[in-house]
Amino acid sequence: MTKDLRPHSAHWGTFRACYDGTLKVTPFELDPEPSEILENLTAAPRNPARLDRPLVRRGWLENGPGPDDRRGRDDYVEMGWDEALDLAARELRRLGAGPDLPKSGPLPGAHVFGGSYGWSSAGRFHHAQSQVHRFLNSAFGGYVAHVDTYSSAAGAVILDLVWGNTLKMSRQTPFWQEIAEETELLVAFGGLPLRNLAASPGGNSQHIAGPSLRQAADRGCEFVSISPIFDDFEALPQVTRLAPRPGTDVALMLGMAYVLHDEGLADRAYLDRYTTGYATFADYLTGASDGQPKTPAWAAAICDVPAEQIAEIARLATRKRTHIAVSYALQRARHGEQPVWMGLVLAAMLGQYPLRGAGFSYSLGSIGNTGKPPLAVPLPTLPQGTNRVGDYIPVARISELLLNPKGTYQYKLETRRYADIRLVYWAGGNPFHHHQDLSRLRQAFARPDTIIVHDSVGTATTRHADIIFPATISLERDDIGAAGNDPFLVPMPQLVPPLDGARDDYDIFAALAVRLGVADHYTEGRSSADWQRDLYERTREALETRGDTPPSFDNFLAGDVLPLPVSDSPSRIAQFHADPEGAPLDTPSGRIEIFSQRIADAGFAGHPVWIDHDEWLGSDRAKAHPFQLVANQPRGRLHSQLDFGKASMARKVDGREVLRLHPEDASALGAKAGDILRVWNERGGFLAVAQPDTALRRHVVQIPTGAWYAPVDLPGAGLTCVNGNPNIVTSDAGSSAIGQGCAGQLTLVSVEVWAGDVPPAVSHHEILPKSIRNLQT
Repeated sequence: MTKDLRPHSAHWGTFRACYDGTLKVTPFELDPEPSEILENLTAAPRNPARLDRPLVRRGWLENGPGPDDRRGRDDYVEMGWDEALDLAARELRRLGAGPDLPKSGPLPGAHVFGGSYGWSSAGRFHHAQSQVHRFLNSAFGGYVAHVDTYSSAAGAVILDLVWGNTLKMSRQTPFWQEIAEETELLVAFGGLPLRNLAASPGGNSQHIAGPSLRQAADRGCEFVSISPIFDDFEALPQVTRLAPRPGTDVALMLGMAYVLHDEGLADRAYLDRYTTGYATFADYLTGASDGQPKTPAWAAAICDVPAEQIAEIARLATRKRTHIAVSYALQRARHGEQPVWMGLVLAAMLGQYPLRGAGFSYSLGSIGNTGKPPLAVPLPTLPQGTNRVGDYIPVARISELLLNPKGTYQYKLETRRYADIRLVYWAGGNPFHHHQDLSRLRQAFARPDTIIVHDSVGTATTRHADIIFPATISLERDDIGAAGNDPFLVPMPQLVPPLDGARDDYDIFAALAVRLGVADHYTEGRSSADWQRDLYERTREALETRGDTPPSFDNFLAGDVLPLPVSDSPSRIAQFHADPEGAPLDTPSGRIEIFSQRIADAGFAGHPVWIDHDEWLGSDRAKAHPFQLVANQPRGRLHSQLDFGKASMARKVDGREVLRLHPEDASALGAKAGDILRVWNERGGFLAVAQPDTALRRHVVQIPTGAWYAPVDLPGAGLTCVNGNPNIVTSDAGSSAIGQGCAGQLTLVSVEVWAGDVPPAVSHHEILPKSIRNLQT
């Protein structure tokens, strides 16, 4: 292949690369702060963890489909492609797949869960989530889907109910430009950790958050970072850092709101015109409804931030052009809906929302392309077909779905029922990274008749599959890189020869579709190249309509990145503020709902409230497990992807994750830097390397998510992940019955220096059963 650098895209950045047996990667020249995660790509093409032959679990092959608790412990048989595809097609037909589906009534897809999480590739055609959903719609007439995301479910649901469509609202305002130019005070609940902004679904060609914050600082903007981890905000001038107990932000916000209300600083004219329900909320705030005024002193007793400091931040916010930012981190916890709702209420009380650089934002410190202007043209999108089953679960309810068939649950103010799942088909994802309580997830994965997985590498998820199809990676195929709010369309030409034995997801599904008699429905007679040409045409025509001269698809794929125009139309929230009657919000009242009657009618508090629970340092449970574990996003990788890459491995010690803790906590435990710590609770435990660090408040420990799950039964400790995956101890309880979001960010744990023999970390290629490794060798 040519040694010339060619463009390509990943979720964490646009880049240029060439391959001559070794992949050489250069960041996109227009990216002001490229992500270090790009370094991981060099390990991707020929890593020993790559899968290169279809594999079938021995127990499933010998005993047939059915529940089996040997998943995760069994070995595998290597097969040729035709044999494995025939075997999979037979099982899919047994479960009802085929061309002769009923026109009405129950469909076989009602017993099929289509799992995928969308991060396998920045390419718009080879997007595994779209491919698996299109295939299941073609073969089964539909499937049981998931809604929301592990990152933001609780926050997205509550804002949908009281603010309007979260996706539309959060993507339509160029906050970074406004913050750089206009904001005088930025109050960041959850901080603004730039590590989170490295990535965005579909790609992130320009990392602008750091330069924008520094421009604001140079202009004199002040910052308040509210996080128990001090380095969740950049080291800039004029930063006030508050370190509350994790999970107590609602109490702190209520203390601020009390000051605004009590001292007559709340903007009543704004509240009267643009919101509804403030009077009812004020009764709660003052204690008229429950006997407890939410004073700064009350808040201080919960969050452990001085009452005087809470009050002063509230007063300062009224004197400055203030932006209230709430990160995803706050709502990845029990009752995570409440801090997001309360952040919106706090911004409304300040009354500055119509001003540039002021108001409220959700996810500004969580996703790279949030805070950029929207695009003026549509992006290439693979049509997934029609899901006639129409059933779904909140994304973080996978274990409950599999373990509690036909059980009832609440979600988004409705009572729903779990399906009875017999087939799980997963492509492009690793739930044994992003799900919680992994011991329970192992039990759940024992329940279906059959689990089929596509992946390029052997993960803990493939380890629990019955049929494994080895997939190519984005470097090995042509595609189109594109993302909402990202101003470039990126050609993704094949850079690396495909690994011998791996196939594109599309080709795997197409081969199954032929065997099932649904090829016309799935492929529509098109090759990958045909589809990409058609998908590109939609964007090309929109550009031509604007008077631009975009290249043909062939010239685009062989050429350079294509700039895309951004929209100058007023945002949804700006239209609302200009004319609240003529452009109402998508809420029952058409306004921001400080009190929601439909939430109250469903049996919940109708306004934001502080709710005690069992996963914070003020709970009774903290007497048994006295440390608050913060399991947050890693700096050196995206989720668990390319964990074997250079940037990821550089942050480990001997292949094991590092746990940060305050030096005084380390001293009390008798731990020093480099010691092996055991972190555990009643759900399980993991090993990690101690790193004392003053960036954390006392009794808080922090480890990144994403280590590949490697459970070992250790003497005296039970099932323990020796690589340091924190989700073996996190709870899979939903945030609440409102949003059922992931609550895995915050967990109570115990910590001790591990006194036993230290087992080595399990290398990535060793996640596979021994028999597979021998076959590959």
